[in-house]
This record gives sequence, C-alpha cells and structure tokens, in this order.
Amino acid sequence: MTDNKITNIMMAGVGGQGTLLASEILSEVLMQAGYDVKKAEVHGMAQRGGSVVSHVRFGKKVYSPIIPEGEADVLFGFELLETYRYLPQVKKTGAVVVNNLRIAPPSVALGKAEYPQDIDRKLKQRVDKVRIVDGLGLAEQAGNSKAINTVLLGALSNTLEPSHEQWIAAIKSLVPERFQDLNLKAFELGRQVG
Repeated sequence: MTDNKITNIMMAGVGGQGTLLASEILSEVLMQAGYDVKKAEVHGMAQRGGSVVSHVRFGKKVYSPIIPEGEADVLFGFELLETYRYLPQVKKTGAVVVNNLRIAPPSVALGKAEYPQDIDRKLKQRVDKVRIVDGLGLAEQAGNSKAINTVLLGALSNTLEPSHEQWIAAIKSLVPERFQDLNLKAFELGRQVG
C-alpha cells in the first residue's frame, strides 16, 4: 500500500440475495487490512427483486464512494443478467466474478421479453478474466441457499490482499452468531473454487 492506487469493486444483484451484507463484509475486511474504504449503495425495489448495486472503493486514501464509469476493477455479480447489465462499468483489463444463477425479471416472467442467451460468452468477449461460480449449488452444499453471498465472497477472497483470518473475523463481526457456522462453511467452499 505504498502508492495511492484505488481499487474499485462493483457488486450487482437482485434484492434479497445478500448483496448489501456482502458489501458490508467486503468493506469491513478491507478496513481491517488497513485500507481507506468508501462504499455507496443503489437499491430500488429491493424487496421485490429489483436491482441492487454497491460500489466499494479502497486504497491508501479514497475521496469518493462512486466508481467512475468504466473504471471497475472487479464486477462482482450475484445474478447473470444483472452482471451483464453492469458490464460497461468494468475496465477492459478488469475481472468478473459471477454467480451462474438466472432470475427472470418481471418482463420475462410475464412473457413480454426473453432472458438473454449466452451471457457467459458475452462476458468473456468483453473481459479477459471471468470466473463463473455455482453459488447456489455451493450454498446448498453449505446448508442454506441464502448463503450465496458468502460463497461468492469466498471466490473473490483469493484475489484480494486481506488474510484468511481477516475475512473470517469480518464475517463473524457482521453475521448473527446463529448463522456464522453456515456462512463460514459457505465462504470456505467459495474460496476453494476461487
């Protein structure tokens, strides 16, 4: 952390997937690692499955929480279509970590539109580093389908500086005690695929 390089991580998902908790855990672990961290969230009708986006920026000194357009180093997606929607935010040299889950938006559910095909191929055409994770399968293996967020954090954790111990401490500090074992197992399963 000698220079003031700012790293930008954009998190995109659907309301109810745990995007906001994941951004809290990510911010906490980065602060524990000694970074200045700024975070901003944009969520519309989150309770009804609307789009949820979090901007997490960290470095020696960060002045703004909003990631400039096209400057995300990592796009961290909880759902394929939401990830694809925010693909223009990622640098050409950036990376994408995405859950392979498809959630039909209202227009698709009502038969007024079709869910786009080949999103994984389209992601790989735009960004060289794409990691597609079976977040739901691994969360179910951990014991609860709602642990997708910590599975995905596990997959992301190998690419960032904070230590394994710092990740565990951040999860324990933000997840209620009764859900900690489940989330720690989910995190470790994600870390293995990451």
